[in-house]
Amino acid sequence: MYELAIGAIIVALTFDFINGFHDAANSIATVVGTRVLKPLHAVTLAAIANFVGPFLFGVAVATTIGKGIIDPDFVTIHIVMAALFGAIVWNLITWWLGLPSSSSHALVGGIIGAGLAGAGSHAIIFSGLEKVVTGILVSPVVGLIGAFLLASLIVRAFANKNPANVNSAFGKLQLVSATYFSLTHGANDGQKTMGIIVLILLTEGILTTFEVPFWVILIAAVAISLGTFFGGWRIVKTMGARITQLKPYQGFAAETSGATILAILAHIGIPASTTHAISGSIMGAGAVRRLSAVRWGIGKRIVWAWIITIPASAVIAYAIMLLFNFFM
Repeated sequence: MYELAIGAIIVALTFDFINGFHDAANSIATVVGTRVLKPLHAVTLAAIANFVGPFLFGVAVATTIGKGIIDPDFVTIHIVMAALFGAIVWNLITWWLGLPSSSSHALVGGIIGAGLAGAGSHAIIFSGLEKVVTGILVSPVVGLIGAFLLASLIVRAFANKNPANVNSAFGKLQLVSATYFSLTHGANDGQKTMGIIVLILLTEGILTTFEVPFWVILIAAVAISLGTFFGGWRIVKTMGARITQLKPYQGFAAETSGATILAILAHIGIPASTTHAISGSIMGAGAVRRLSAVRWGIGKRIVWAWIITIPASAVIAYAIMLLFNFFM
C-alpha cells in the first residue's frame, strides 16, 4: 500500500546523500585549503557535525520547503519524485563540472518545474518564493561583507604579532569555526529533505497535518552525514584553492561569517544556500590582503552557476514530470 511512499522517501534520501556529497566542500574547503586538517580528518569532522546539525535548529526551513513553495493540496507523489529527480540530475551535472552550485536551489527549481507540469501555475506559491530570493541575495553578500570585516579586524588586532604564531592560533580556532559551519550546513540542508519527506507522507495520507516526526529528522541527518563523509573533491579544489589562497585567520573569518548567516536564516525559515554563503565569505576573506588576491574570474563562473541552477533544474523536472504524465 505504501510502496510508492517508500520509493519516494528512498529517492529523497538519495538526494540528501548527494546534497551532502555535493556540498561537502562547503564545510571543509577552507580548513583543507589552509592545511589545518588533512582531507580525511576534515570530512570526518564535517560528517559528524552535519549529523548533529539537523537536531539543533528547529524545522522552520523544512516547513518552507514542504508547504511554502507549492500548495500541498495540489501535490502528488509523482510531482515530488519528478522534483527530486530534477534536482539530483542537476546536482550530478554540476558536480561533474566541478561547479559549486546550490543543492537547495536545485531542489526549489525542481519543485517549481514539476509543479508547473503536474498541477499548473496556480499551485505555485509565488509569494513563498520571496524567501528563496531573499536567501539567494542575502547569504553571499552578507557572508562576503562579514568575512571581510572580521578578517580586517583580525589583521588590525594582530598587526604587531609574529605571523607564524597568529597562523598557529587561528589554525586551532579553525577547528571550531569549521565545526560551527558544518553544524549550520547540516541544519539548513538537512531540513530541506525533511520537508520533502513530510510532503510525501501527506500526499499518501500517512500524515494529515504538516509536522516533522523524529524519525524523519534522524534519517535525513544520517543521509546528509554519509554524503558528506564520501564528499566530492572536484568542488573542494575549486572552493579551497582556486578562488583564492587562504591563511588560517582568513579561513576562520570565512567559516564564522558563513556559519552565522546560515544559522540566522535557518532560524527564520529561509532556505539559504550553504554554497552561496561560503563562496561569498571566501571572497570577502581573500580580498582583505588585496582585491587582486581573489580570482574574480572563478567567482564569476560560480555566480553564473547560481543564476542558472533554478531554471535548469526546473526544466529538467518539468520534462521528467511530462514523461510521468505520458506513461502513467
